[in-house]
Amino acid sequence: MAATNIPTGGAHAQEAPHVQHHATGDHHDEHHDHHDQHWLSKYVFSQDHKWIAKQFLISGIAWAFIGATLSTLFRIQLGWPDANLSWLEPILGRWIDAGKLNPEFYLALVTMHGTIMVFFVLTAGLSGTFSNFLIPLQVGARDMASGFMNMLSFWFFFLAGIVMFISLFLETGPAAAGWTIYPPLSALPQAIPGSGTGQTMWLVSMALFIVSQLLGGVNYITTVINLRTAGMSMAKLPLTIWSFFLTAILGLLSFPVLFSAALLLIFDRSFGTSFFLSDIYIGGEALNHVGGSPILFQHLFWFLGHPEVYIVIMPAMGIVSEVLATNARKPIFGYRAMIGSLIGISLLSFVVWAHHMFVTGMNPFLGSVFMFLTLIIAVPSAVKTFNWLATLWRGNIRFTSAMLFAIGFVSLFVSGGLTGIILGNAALDIQMHNTYFVVAHFHLVMGSSAFFGMFAGVYHWFPKMFGRMMDEKLGYVHFWLTILAAYLVFIPMHYVGIAGFPRRYYAYTAYETFNQFGNLNTFISIAAIMAFFAQFIFLFNFVYSIFRGRRATENPWGSTTLEWTTPIEPGHGNWPGAIPAVYRWPYDYSKPGAPEDFIPQHVPYSQTVSSNLPYEKEME
Repeated sequence: MAATNIPTGGAHAQEAPHVQHHATGDHHDEHHDHHDQHWLSKYVFSQDHKWIAKQFLISGIAWAFIGATLSTLFRIQLGWPDANLSWLEPILGRWIDAGKLNPEFYLALVTMHGTIMVFFVLTAGLSGTFSNFLIPLQVGARDMASGFMNMLSFWFFFLAGIVMFISLFLETGPAAAGWTIYPPLSALPQAIPGSGTGQTMWLVSMALFIVSQLLGGVNYITTVINLRTAGMSMAKLPLTIWSFFLTAILGLLSFPVLFSAALLLIFDRSFGTSFFLSDIYIGGEALNHVGGSPILFQHLFWFLGHPEVYIVIMPAMGIVSEVLATNARKPIFGYRAMIGSLIGISLLSFVVWAHHMFVTGMNPFLGSVFMFLTLIIAVPSAVKTFNWLATLWRGNIRFTSAMLFAIGFVSLFVSGGLTGIILGNAALDIQMHNTYFVVAHFHLVMGSSAFFGMFAGVYHWFPKMFGRMMDEKLGYVHFWLTILAAYLVFIPMHYVGIAGFPRRYYAYTAYETFNQFGNLNTFISIAAIMAFFAQFIFLFNFVYSIFRGRRATENPWGSTTLEWTTPIEPGHGNWPGAIPAVYRWPYDYSKPGAPEDFIPQHVPYSQTVSSNLPYEKEME
């Protein structure tokens, strides 16, 4: 079969040697399915990247509903601060006191919601699912470089989740120092109830989570570098793989810094050290901590925290690039510029962390440097936005559910990104810091955008994951309700924030100044509850389609990338025979002279003479 020939000449000749053995299929995993597997090794402790991706996805969905439930609870409190909440007592128990939500438990709800959404859903759920599922399939590999490490990656994540989940039911409550766990609140077990065992379990859970991310990241990077099929040069990788690859590098360089911060925090809490504590008084009594700096913790946290924003958003960017090109039936606009902008974002993400710290008393000159670098990072983001819009321009657009969510991603990314330019300016940020303007900004640009990218990926690759199609009509309803609710929640929040309404306040009624925002807070809460219930449409569609959805064809979207050359539900090893070699870039859509509106990557130029461009004729 022509598709399995090894390309020769030029760049192909350099690519082929290190993948020749891999492409010819002499790999024990190819025959893995011929052996009986115990259900434990097949479904629980699986080393198949596709099954591990499903484990990450289903775990991520479960955590998303837990995180959304917590946010719904605190939005009820914010929307109706004077209401009698006794009806929640069967769920929340003693945290409802005389019909009112306990203020310290409110802080715990906010803390756990942020932690769950940022780390367990948008980091592990998004990267863990799609990096695992797509990297071997799109680069042409039998599996990840290390199936065992891949399995460990999921189970460390699962253990982290168990520890975090148990902390929700502690008598003293879960961690309550905010998802950023700033000391001294997080460093002194006696500070508030949530600073005790709940905070300790938060730190243990996060340590396990970081181990999971490092195991996964090493695997993703190694697979992309070493296990590409014949002809698959880095310049022929889909943008999904570029985004997963760079995301893994970001995680590998930044998560150890958070690990060190958590370790030092444990020392301060349990062993009497003073890394982050100095001159602390509780109840008029001086503690024995001298010489530490809570600002040091902020530096360590945000050195991970800002790359973390891009660890969340870059996989979604890659997914959206793939979905837009496929459903616009056009080559992605500016492929090399898209790769360059991803690399630019990755590099700049490490030198902007202190824009979270403009109010810490830093030297104004240093602040101006971080402000300059922060505004520069808008440039590669703008390049990507321009290229997505140019890809859509005059395209033969198919409005699938995945396409709607991809377009929604671009909309939310632009809306949230524009307010980032405001917050990147130190003079303005000092006024907006810790107000609802910041909450609205990052929920649009990072939270909602990343969720829309995740939804686009699920709708688009569901046929390859489960061999069935999700219901498109339910997908449309899910999209319109979700994007409407997202804007109805976060656009009003900007106005509340500009007026100075602080984040993490238990009730706006505490200060007469903020009473004017009562109706707006109620409106936001109603929209947030609508967003929450809209996700049950997705949940029903997802679960129902796994078992009863319409059966998928081999390539239902007419895509060009390698995963659509595998059987409808590929076994362990992905391709039953030899792995196809790659001859062309991944975005040959609507090429003049071609009989169909897409040419897969594994089709040689010798078979597409009528559509070859002048520079491609030499490759025939």
